Amino acid sequence: TFGFAAQSAGRRMAAACKVLALAEVTHKRPPWRIESVMTKGEAVPVVEEVVLATPFATLLRFAKAGAPAQPKVLVVAPMSGHFATLLRDTVRTVLQDHDVYVTDWHNVRDVPLAAGRFGLDEYTEHIIDFLAAMGPNASVIAVCQPCVAALAAVAVMSEDQHPATPASLTLMAGPIDCRISPTEVNKLATTKPIEWFEKNLISTVPWRHGGGGRRVYPGFVQLSAFMSMNKERHVDAFKAYYRHLVDDEFDKAEVTRTFYEEYMAVADLSADFYIETVDLVFQKYALPKGELNFRGRRVNPAAIRRTALVTIEGERDDICAIGQTLAAQDLASSLRPYMRTHYVQPNVGHYGVFSGKRWQNSIYPLVRDVIHLSQ
Repeated sequence: TFGFAAQSAGRRMAAACKVLALAEVTHKRPPWRIESVMTKGEAVPVVEEVVLATPFATLLRFAKAGAPAQPKVLVVAPMSGHFATLLRDTVRTVLQDHDVYVTDWHNVRDVPLAAGRFGLDEYTEHIIDFLAAMGPNASVIAVCQPCVAALAAVAVMSEDQHPATPASLTLMAGPIDCRISPTEVNKLATTKPIEWFEKNLISTVPWRHGGGGRRVYPGFVQLSAFMSMNKERHVDAFKAYYRHLVDDEFDKAEVTRTFYEEYMAVADLSADFYIETVDLVFQKYALPKGELNFRGRRVNPAAIRRTALVTIEGERDDICAIGQTLAAQDLASSLRPYMRTHYVQPNVGHYGVFSGKRWQNSIYPLVRDVIHLSQ
């Protein structure tokens, strides 16, 4: 009996230690862990290739060994406090039928001051440069926050008749027009003047890091904001993780561990990019009002004529409400009806739009069909 009790106590202690370890915030990007993908019923090896690198991002390609030519897709990841690996499920799914590239944003705290500023213009320019590196006839899938920059990039490329203007643009749960059905997140952004955000939320990177002296919006602050929105859900998840470990339900525990290993890995944002996003996207609504500029020129979504546009929203999205992404369809006013697709996925929140079963089984097939038809 004593031995059993000691063993049980030891198991509980070990479980408690693992829970504490999982709750630790890190600044290290988790691995992508995409070694193979199922394509036409066969497991095909996948190798990561660096196509282009800047101080702020890497254009990463997931090359499939021996795969036939497939449509090229650029997945534009958000720069919102997490690493691009948060889109692992998105990438793995799209990779089944496409040649996939990702904007693998770097942790800005590690980017030297000498690399210069990084604001909304630089973000948009990265999308344009990455598409140019990929070549003609690629498609873009932008997830959440970068929908504004992606739409701006395609508008600029369309106006310039850029040879790498994408064949299709998919915007998923993005804040194109935050005036529509504002969420709590949207309301928070308008309760304070922009000066308050600069004074209270911006920090300077300590000199022991590569980006010492650079002004940033710390990733852990964004993580705290996200977690406070769903405190009970996170507390319940950690409780369940503890119980699974104690009860030797390791498969269930592994699901939770994998998610939080990713979720607790944070990346700092450039202060310029964060402040400009709050100011122009969430407070001034510059894009839908026709007031957004790129490198001093007005962004004109009506210039988009040859890029098929897909907008995807989640019925229960409490971060980017229904209608906010759809607004892109009105802005791209020159597109013919047959080049437009809009879809609202029932019974999913924000993250369900780009991960999970409904993304894989309902949303992705629609996006895939548009990409293939636009080739």
